[in-house]
Amino acid sequence: MLAVFDKSIAKSPEGLQSPDSESVSAFKDGFLAQHFSSVHPASVTINLGSAGVMAFTTDKQNPLLPRLFAVVDDIFCLFQGHIENIALLKQQYGLNKAANEVSIVIEAYRTLRDRGPYPANQVVRDLGGKFVFVLYDSSSKTTFIAADADGSVPFFWGNDSEGHLVLSDDKEIVKKACGKSFAPFPKGCFFTTSGGLRSYEHPMNELKAMPRIDSSGQVCGATFNVDVETKKESNMPRVGSAANWSAHY
Repeated sequence: MLAVFDKSIAKSPEGLQSPDSESVSAFKDGFLAQHFSSVHPASVTINLGSAGVMAFTTDKQNPLLPRLFAVVDDIFCLFQGHIENIALLKQQYGLNKAANEVSIVIEAYRTLRDRGPYPANQVVRDLGGKFVFVLYDSSSKTTFIAADADGSVPFFWGNDSEGHLVLSDDKEIVKKACGKSFAPFPKGCFFTTSGGLRSYEHPMNELKAMPRIDSSGQVCGATFNVDVETKKESNMPRVGSAANWSAHY
């Protein structure tokens, strides 16, 4: 799968930027989406306008970690993996028996966005299993991205030459645009447009970027580790309106 978001929608962490990265523009002339389509001829591409692009394919996927895609009420979501406590989550979110993992993620996000009772870190932590997902809400122009606590699904992110965020389960796809400005997406973490990268296992701690060195000794993106010495000032604030609430998750 592939997602590219304009830097106004999803500003990638500065730590991902590496010197001499040889990155290019993922957006120019539809470069990365076209490359993805050439590598995966049976893929589907979703143009999000100025916000970015998503693409996915079921070709050459791991049958134990299938890829899913859905659109519900202007919410676009790519999902890969499986959720083990799916029956419990269907009941929690009032979904019917036919609902699958991607439907659950969309409903969990929508509940969170519309002033749900749980903070974002708990919403992601409640998803038991092996997974990654990339969600884009076109109504509020926000992203919501996460990976499970064990990093069970290969998932990479980086920034291109213009600072746009690139995500894919295919490392070579990310490298095509980002050069050395990429890294595995941090396990046990989630990323949002408003809050950036955070750990859902340690929501009260900051994350610290550590330069990642490749086999040739060159800096290649960064890994993000929980800083046990640094605590956030407070937990997620409660606010009065749904619009304001969504800006704080």
